[in-house]
Amino acid sequence: MRGAGYAAEVTVLDGLRLASLGAVTVRNRRLVLLWLRRQALRLAEGHGFPPVPAVPHPPAWAASVRPPAPVPPPASVPPPDATGDVRPVRFHGPDAPAGLRAWATDGGLQDEAIRVLEAGFPLLFTVVDPAVGLSLTLAGWRGSLADL
Repeated sequence: MRGAGYAAEVTVLDGLRLASLGAVTVRNRRLVLLWLRRQALRLAEGHGFPPVPAVPHPPAWAASVRPPAPVPPPASVPPPDATGDVRPVRFHGPDAPAGLRAWATDGGLQDEAIRVLEAGFPLLFTVVDPAVGLSLTLAGWRGSLADL
């Protein structure tokens, strides 16, 4: 992609180790913000994992007729480069997912984010899972992934 103008990355820090969950390079700041919002919502909804379909419980009398249906395992999560999405994260409390959801859906925060990118500054948004000391950072900047 010639002259890719913006890049974004989602990282996680557990106190000692920093890992990239996924990254992208795109043409403009609006696409960076769109990708970051998508990742924030994806990580917030179900903590990054696809929802497991609910298995209805049979009535009590049915247990004597047939055994209950087994619970299906969760669908496998494709690697991040197959869909452009980041790797999933399992949070241990509701604070981090709520923070991600609030950032991604608040119009005022999104307006501020686009202004930060327009001004040429890097965009950083971090949520913390205090139960285990996990920090997740969404970052967007003018340039490429090599500029990080």
